[in-house]
Amino acid sequence: MTPYYQDDLVTIYHGDCREWMPAADVLVTDPPYGMGYESGWAPRAIANDGDTMVRDAILERWTGPALVFGRWSSPRPTGTRHVLIWDKGDWPGMGDLALPWGPSTEEVYVIGAGFIGRRTGSILRDPHRPSGDDHPNAKPIALMTRLIERCQPSWTILDPFMGSGSTLVAAKSLGRKAIGIEIEERYCEIAATRCSQEVLGLAG
Repeated sequence: MTPYYQDDLVTIYHGDCREWMPAADVLVTDPPYGMGYESGWAPRAIANDGDTMVRDAILERWTGPALVFGRWSSPRPTGTRHVLIWDKGDWPGMGDLALPWGPSTEEVYVIGAGFIGRRTGSILRDPHRPSGDDHPNAKPIALMTRLIERCQPSWTILDPFMGSGSTLVAAKSLGRKAIGIEIEERYCEIAATRCSQEVLGLAG
């Protein structure tokens, strides 16, 4: 498949990850929970897979380590070894709108082995605010940087649900190689623009 965008560290593909995934060493991704995930790449459209079917279809094919974001209403994937908690601060998500509280945390599932770094607790505190990049579920660069720092420097990172490219921007800021796949071209364009900007050395 021809890359939509490519530089020395980052490669972006416009396509459906369920039909093709390149070789990589670690999966770092936020699957499209609760969203209709349509494919115009297959002979027939694929849509409305439910909260976990898209995620699990990819994880069934993936044999390496992974860091996978969760959703409050979805079960943890098979093979989860540990659960990290992203504390967003006082920024409630949707959740059950009949209740006066909204979820302000997200789970991150640790799958596989080989992660590195000083041993710390499982709570990742990073206040969530809208990123302004027009993606409804964009993750903060600082949060993604903290996760990627726990991956081996030699690992190539793959985000098959790339969205607007926060995983790739964080990886590039650390000098890591990363590959992203995104089914919606408008997000490929946003991610390519973000990755084309000078970010190397700006992680923090």
